[in-house]
Amino acid sequence: MPLANKILIAGPCAAETEQQVLETAQALASFCPIFRAGIWKPRTSPDSFQGIGAEGLGWLQHVKEQTGMLTATEVATPEHIRLALEAGVDYLWIGARTAANPIQVQLLADALAQSAIKPKAVLIKNPVNEDAALWIGNIERLLQASVEVMAVHRGCNHRPCWAMAFEVKRRMPHIPLLLDPSHMSGDAGLIASLSQQAMDLDYDGLMIESHCSPMEALSDAKQQITPVALQAIISHLVLRHASSPDSTLLALRQQIDEIDDELWNLIARRMHIAQQIGDYKRSLQMPVLQVSRYDAILQKRKQWARDNRLSEDLVQQIFDVIHKESVKVQL
Repeated sequence: MPLANKILIAGPCAAETEQQVLETAQALASFCPIFRAGIWKPRTSPDSFQGIGAEGLGWLQHVKEQTGMLTATEVATPEHIRLALEAGVDYLWIGARTAANPIQVQLLADALAQSAIKPKAVLIKNPVNEDAALWIGNIERLLQASVEVMAVHRGCNHRPCWAMAFEVKRRMPHIPLLLDPSHMSGDAGLIASLSQQAMDLDYDGLMIESHCSPMEALSDAKQQITPVALQAIISHLVLRHASSPDSTLLALRQQIDEIDDELWNLIARRMHIAQQIGDYKRSLQMPVLQVSRYDAILQKRKQWARDNRLSEDLVQQIFDVIHKESVKVQL
C-alpha cells in the first residue's frame, strides 16, 4: 500500500451502533491498521448526538478481536482516560474543543501520568482557533506525562491554517504530524486533494472519518466517506521521497537565495527611509500615521496583485507587516 511508511487512522466520527462499528471496521481492516470512533462527543449543541458513552468501549474491544486492528477514541476527562485504557483502547486523542483549554489538557496529562496503563500514543489536535503556541504548549504538557505524542492538524473552522502546523513542525520536528482532512474541509469531496497535499508536505500520516453509510451518520455526515472511497483515495496518493537535491534543484534554490538577498536589502533601505520620514514629520509636528496614504498604497498594491495574478490577501499581509514596522521606526 502507498502509505506503508505513513500512519493511517480511520473510522466513523461516532460509534453509533455495534453493527455500524463492526461493519465499518471490517471494511477498513485490509488497508487501515488503526480504527477510530468517538465514544464521547464534545458537541457544540446539547441537542446534537453526544456519543454512545462507555457502552461503545465494548464495541471497540470486539473490533480488536474480530479484525486485529488497533483502536482509538477521543477523551475529554480523566474518567474517559481511565475507562478507555481499562477497556484496552490503544490510542487516545484530545479534540480541538478540549485543546482550547490548557487547564483541561493539564488535567488529562496528570491523569495519564498517574495511570498504570499507558496508551501507545496520545494524539492532540490543534485548538479550534489558530494558535501554534497553545498547540505546542499542549504537546509539552503531554510529553511531561511520559507518553508518546502525535499532533493532528485539523484546521481552524474549515480553514487549513497551514502556517500554524508549519510552526509546530519547525519547533518540534520529532513529533509526528498527521492531517485530519475531514475536519479541515467539512466536505467529503475535498478529502482526496487535502490528503495529497499532506503527502506533498511530508506529513507523517492521516486521520480520516469513514462510515459504512455516511449520509445516515448521526454526526458529521457531510465529511465522512465510505471505506471503499477511502481505499481508492489511499491507493492514488503519490508519496514524495526525500533525496539529495540534484543540480536543477540546487540552481533554482540559488536563484531563490539571490532574490531573497535583494528583498531583504530593499526592506532595509525602506526602513532607513522611513526613519528619515519620521525625523521630518517630527520636525513639522506631523502625526506619524497617515491613513489616506496607507489606503492609497494598499489599493495600489491590491491592483498590482490582481494584474499579476497573485493573492490579494498575501500582498495585504506582507504590506501590513512592512507598514507596521515602518510606523514603529518613525515613533
